[in-house]
Amino acid sequence: MRLARERRRMPSVEMAQRAGVSRMVIYKIEHGDLSVGLGALIRVLGVLGLDGDLDLIARDDELGKRLQDAALPRPRRSVK
Repeated sequence: MRLARERRRMPSVEMAQRAGVSRMVIYKIEHGDLSVGLGALIRVLGVLGLDGDLDLIARDDELGKRLQDAALPRPRRSVK
């Protein structure tokens, strides 16, 4: 997030103002703090123009599909 902001030559204070959050929230987001609310994260992504990428988060969850398939009951083979 920090790199995306810096590429746009936007100071963290301006980012915070545009997103309607505090500068500390921007700091936490940029440092991966998991205590930041999802709403704040989405607003920051919107300011950066990256909110369209939210659709890609779980679009094709290959690992999830494999884990789900592994948990399915397997058919029992008959003993001959």
